[in-house]
Amino acid sequence: MKSSYLNDKFFSRLETLSLNLRSNLAGYFGGQHLVTTYGQTVEFADYREYQLGDDIRRIDWNLFSRFEKYFLKLFTDERQMQVQIFLDCSASMGKDNHAKASYAIGAAGALGFLAVQNMDKLSFNIMKGERSANPFGTIIGKNSFFRAISSFDDIDFVDDADIEACVKSCPDTSTGNGLTVIISDFMTESNWKKAVDYLCYKRRQVLLVQILSPEEIDPSYDGRVNLIDSESVDLSDSKNMKLKITRSLQKAYEEALRDFKQDIKTFCSKRGVDFITVRTDVPIERVLFSELLKVGIME
Repeated sequence: MKSSYLNDKFFSRLETLSLNLRSNLAGYFGGQHLVTTYGQTVEFADYREYQLGDDIRRIDWNLFSRFEKYFLKLFTDERQMQVQIFLDCSASMGKDNHAKASYAIGAAGALGFLAVQNMDKLSFNIMKGERSANPFGTIIGKNSFFRAISSFDDIDFVDDADIEACVKSCPDTSTGNGLTVIISDFMTESNWKKAVDYLCYKRRQVLLVQILSPEEIDPSYDGRVNLIDSESVDLSDSKNMKLKITRSLQKAYEEALRDFKQDIKTFCSKRGVDFITVRTDVPIERVLFSELLKVGIME
């Protein structure tokens, strides 16, 4: 499977964008994200009165000469965040001639590029079965990033992925210091909501990116068809069935899909989690420049 998104032309269009993470995240020193706390950068922010125990080297003696009071100079604080990207590599993401897989890889690559451009720490977590693999380790800088994505074409989309188990088993999920992105169609029997609750408990900013194909959104099937679960290895599985597609059945599917997406949206809204749904026939640049800007993830 070859991705058509990850190329120089694609990344050059992202140069002017950056990730917008919430200012209450802790992070590490040395990044480019301004936070509400004061720190040790060279950019002046404010003054406050001296208190016993403060560093006297930060006293503004010019103000003391005018007001005969001690005031400290306060400077802005910039932090380095940890950006985690969980990529659903189940079989349902690899169907339709790998259109969903290529789109998911493109979205993961774009968000990862923005992370390293902000000098953030980045990790790509490949979700398969009940565990997530991090084959590239912690990525810092564009050189490490481009070495990592050069192997993306080798990722296989097979079997199933337990999102809850994969997220909870990830060993490097730190607390309150960055963004976690889950890229999936969320058409799974695993309890992905518990994964999101776990990330919220860890005080991480969370973004869910749901990727659907045009056929999943507006199926054009008619007559008698065999429906086979792409993640089932046993063709005799009860989830596989023969159906006669009628207009009433199509309407029922449309309503079920609408309810399914609304359920995700409502769940995320209650927890302050960002959520977007994209379809693979929409140019990925439109998603980056429109949908992610709307939810405030990019600026």
